[in-house]
Amino acid sequence: MTVTIVKPIKKLTFKKFNIRNFFFVFLLAFGPFISSDSLKKAITSEYRDPNNILRDEYRNPYETLTFFGIEPSMKVVELSPGGGWYTEILANYLNNSGELIAAHFDENSNNNYLKKSRKKFEKKMNSISVYENVKIVNLNSKLSTPQSVDAVLTFRNLHNWLGPTMDSIFANSFKVLKPGGIFGVVEHRAEEGTSIEKMKKSGYVTEEHAIEIAKKHGFVLISKSEINSNPKDSKNYEKGVWTLPPIL
Repeated sequence: MTVTIVKPIKKLTFKKFNIRNFFFVFLLAFGPFISSDSLKKAITSEYRDPNNILRDEYRNPYETLTFFGIEPSMKVVELSPGGGWYTEILANYLNNSGELIAAHFDENSNNNYLKKSRKKFEKKMNSISVYENVKIVNLNSKLSTPQSVDAVLTFRNLHNWLGPTMDSIFANSFKVLKPGGIFGVVEHRAEEGTSIEKMKKSGYVTEEHAIEIAKKHGFVLISKSEINSNPKDSKNYEKGVWTLPPIL
């Protein structure tokens, strides 16, 4: 799916320039918005897991973060970072003058998988000094103080949130973003007209639905991208997008 950029507008008005940027990423980006040298260093850092680096050619972190306009001095929230693929890059990139908040699964969840995933992520964050400034919060929390964040990012997670959860997360994201802040989304793109039921089963989400929910909570679409679009993806797998590598 491509990347889309959207600017959030509080209460759908422009009063007092209460605009936030919502970048809806279905993958494509251009523009010298960031400090390219420091971002490249973060991407090629020795701190990254070699197995994660192998996926750079498919996930295009430099192009994606450039498209979102992420600067090293920004305060950024990463929603549902999973095992920390993007966290490795963002933590390093924002380490000196920025701030990274990782909104992970609830540490007190009754779901063992979610609980183990959170503990594994915390162990990773405690493993080396580059992660020492990363703040971990619950995904279902308020994320940060109102209008204090420059960017909220999420990578391939919308299909896990379809329904009330997506509404809650999008609403909380809007609340913490500064006017002019960025909401950047990368997701597997379903064919237009795909039903919600099929989206949940396949793990692919339509552009239309993602943008509709974003607008519902005050965001305004600014731009979309095809950076990570894969024309070879048939989107027709028995076990959905979870069939795709690196793991099932």
